[in-house]
Amino acid sequence: MKKRRFIDLSVAIEPGLPSDPEMMIPKIQYVTHDEGAEMMEAFFPGLKKEDLPGGKGWTVELVELATHSGTHLDAPWHYSPTMDKGKKAWTIDEVPLDWCMGDGVVLDFRDFADGTKVTPPDVEEALRKIDYSLKPADIVLIMTGADKHWGNADYMSKGCGMGREATLWILEKGVRVVGTDAWGWDRPFATILEEFQRTGDASIIWEGHFAGIERGYCHIEKLSGLDQLPPFGFTFFCFPVKIKGASGGWIRAVAMVEDSGA
Repeated sequence: MKKRRFIDLSVAIEPGLPSDPEMMIPKIQYVTHDEGAEMMEAFFPGLKKEDLPGGKGWTVELVELATHSGTHLDAPWHYSPTMDKGKKAWTIDEVPLDWCMGDGVVLDFRDFADGTKVTPPDVEEALRKIDYSLKPADIVLIMTGADKHWGNADYMSKGCGMGREATLWILEKGVRVVGTDAWGWDRPFATILEEFQRTGDASIIWEGHFAGIERGYCHIEKLSGLDQLPPFGFTFFCFPVKIKGASGGWIRAVAMVEDSGA
């Protein structure tokens, strides 16, 4: 008989962490039980706080954050107004739900230096190491080790990134959703900026994202704890919050692992 384990692969939405550009750092106002009691007095005229259990009311949180804060799924609309060579790109509320659950595969690139661009041969070698061949609807998760820096100012500069050719190589296997434990699917912005200033080559900017113009896909950013998973043989879930017309949505990324039991 197999025993199911559910593994949380998400980071928490927290205020004040320097792991995003300043404009994207979440802000959370926590309404306390005492403040909630005052709110309840306003909702129910004649009510006194003393009438409530322990004189306490409800709690609620007021949150200000970007759709790309925390662990989230990027919709094709994030990369371009078109996908699949000219079709209107999907927003997050249009992404098919059957894309958001599938057999997970973890590719380990933790030995790659920060800022390295992953290429098709690198992907092939990572698959060879785990003796696995990609199939349609697999969900491919890239482990860079950047998640160990979550909550620190250097997080956005950590991890390798996926190049255009590597992204398309994976998508051509029938994969529709991919993910990374780094801040972004591409290389860190600082690495791309340095190379662009040195070479003037604009094609390197956001190249992994822009691969979605040619072949529509979704990717997950800011995963955590991929080292808890086997290379394959688990089910992965990444259903996004339904936000009308948005370019991304927050997810609770979860893996279900079935272990053999007595």
